[in-house]
Amino acid sequence: MLATDVRTTAGALRRLYLARFGFAVAWAVLLVLSTTALDGTGRLGPLTGTLLVLYPLVDLAAAVVDRRSTRDGRPSALLVVNMLLSLAAAIGLVVAVGTGPGDVLLVWGLWAITAGLVQLIVGLSRRALGGQWAMILSGGISVLAGGGFLASSGAASSVTGISGYAVLGGIFFLVSALRLRGVAGGVAR
Repeated sequence: MLATDVRTTAGALRRLYLARFGFAVAWAVLLVLSTTALDGTGRLGPLTGTLLVLYPLVDLAAAVVDRRSTRDGRPSALLVVNMLLSLAAAIGLVVAVGTGPGDVLLVWGLWAITAGLVQLIVGLSRRALGGQWAMILSGGISVLAGGGFLASSGAASSVTGISGYAVLGGIFFLVSALRLRGVAGGVAR
């Protein structure tokens, strides 16, 4: 990859990662607020359900932006896989929201595991760009967190824990964005 292409790719990823950080934090706050406002019946309200479905849709949109804005081509097929996983998660969550928190955690856990694996592989394929160790670590943690969501899905009474997962993922995006700052500006890191 040419130095100009590396800077262009790093700049595009940096902007995307900063946006994902901001979204993740705002989304997590809204999720916590919406779940504390539940009426005690254990059912998920319309705001909570909308937020839960929105998160994978934003992930899908981010993968589309990533694929269009990066020209290195290597993770392109993996980004398409990520798009399909996010779409499947959104559809699964539409159904799961109506059946309860346990099913939401089941769908979220499966998505976290599969999307985490994809993120891990994409991060590894981009490690020459710099700033990708956080994405690699985030992908691995996502796989582990997904297993935790699956394990807790049987006795789940709350989806609030998903907010911590989103914030941690957002922090990893922020770290990667900061690490890519030098690459985007033309300074090798």
